[in-house]
Amino acid sequence: MGRFLWSKKLSTFQIIILGFLIAILLGALLLMLPISSEEKQWTAFENALFTATSAVCVTGLVVKDTALYWSVFGEIVIMLLIQIGGLGVISVVAFIAALSGRKISLLQRTLLQDSISAHHISGMVKMTSFIFKVAFITELAGGLVMMPVFCTKYGIEGIWMSFFHSVSAFCNAGFDLMGDKSGAFSSLSCFKSDPGIVIPVCILIITGGIGFLTWDDIYVHRSHMKKYRMQSKVILATTLVLVLIPMIMMFNHDFANYPLKERVWLSFFQTVTPRTAGFNTAEISGMTEAGQIMIIILMLIGGSPGSTAGGMKTTTAAVLIANTFAVFRRKKNAQLFNRRIEDSTVKNAATLLVMYLFLVLTGTFIISTIEELPARECLFETASAIGTVGLSLGITPSLGTVSHMILIALMFFGRAGGLTLMFAALSSRNTEVAQYPVEKIIVG
Repeated sequence: MGRFLWSKKLSTFQIIILGFLIAILLGALLLMLPISSEEKQWTAFENALFTATSAVCVTGLVVKDTALYWSVFGEIVIMLLIQIGGLGVISVVAFIAALSGRKISLLQRTLLQDSISAHHISGMVKMTSFIFKVAFITELAGGLVMMPVFCTKYGIEGIWMSFFHSVSAFCNAGFDLMGDKSGAFSSLSCFKSDPGIVIPVCILIITGGIGFLTWDDIYVHRSHMKKYRMQSKVILATTLVLVLIPMIMMFNHDFANYPLKERVWLSFFQTVTPRTAGFNTAEISGMTEAGQIMIIILMLIGGSPGSTAGGMKTTTAAVLIANTFAVFRRKKNAQLFNRRIEDSTVKNAATLLVMYLFLVLTGTFIISTIEELPARECLFETASAIGTVGLSLGITPSLGTVSHMILIALMFFGRAGGLTLMFAALSSRNTEVAQYPVEKIIVG
């Protein structure tokens, strides 16, 4: 597969897309095998494809309960697909190539640059090594921290559960192995006030979601934030805002009737997990409509570029807000941290917003129409799919084939990236050279 992906006949963006498609297809074929199911029976291709797509796209939406339906082999396949999807197919192939002693070519370094959203092509091999070290050390630490809680509750099985949930959390996947241990599809609700699970899971989600370039800044410059890349500053500031403001709103509104301890942990967890992990410690369907709308917004924003998370990305939201303030203040360019944002970046951000809204609303309309379900419930599922989150109001397993295919397409779009798909589709077209005369148009 490695040689095929490095083909020079394809653009870098097309190779990235093809890599994800190959991983999904191979994963689906493995999950179809009788050895992958608990009942040792063949799994329908639709269900296997949905699960493989959800795993590679680190979403967490399921049509079969992970703990109840899949065997240990199936769970291992799902965890490997989560790891591949979280770290990126191209990064995994390059890492394996480097371990085997093969030289990484210029084309391969370009692919790595696009895969992890790096600014420069230099140092890609070193960065790939850094990514895998951060991932494996963090996942190992997360598993060890959660092991006492899981082993106390579930015995020796808790060891496997600890590391599975650690990988799932770091990769922002949201797959869980709770099953009937805490109620079907209830995720981590039995640990809603247990800091031994809530804190490490949230830390893993945030660690995986802020991006490896940000962690490179933290590792190199430590507390000297003035030396950070502007992108890292934007990511950290936006992440902090997107945790604090929704947490305060949920604390004062959705969980106001809970005891103080549960109230704090529930508010914190349900603020972190929509971007874009998909675990939950509270029943989402029991939250207020305002709370569900807040979660939809967080799911659409998602994590940060070059991370294990999906969504439009925190930087996209920051650029759009900065541009809005620039318009209000009659400034020529958007600005962040005393730096000017390029017009092309603003255009890309606006394009992403329009694409996400169009696809989410279109998917919602189609699913609501053919399934005869309330639009609000369908909107939540489509936002969860395109944001690669995995939170659900419980309707996904009962949806029909067409609706499942729509969610699969949205999950793939959300993980591969809107601009990546667009550039892959348009890469063979010539860039515009001639320019038309300018004509003013009034908006607003």
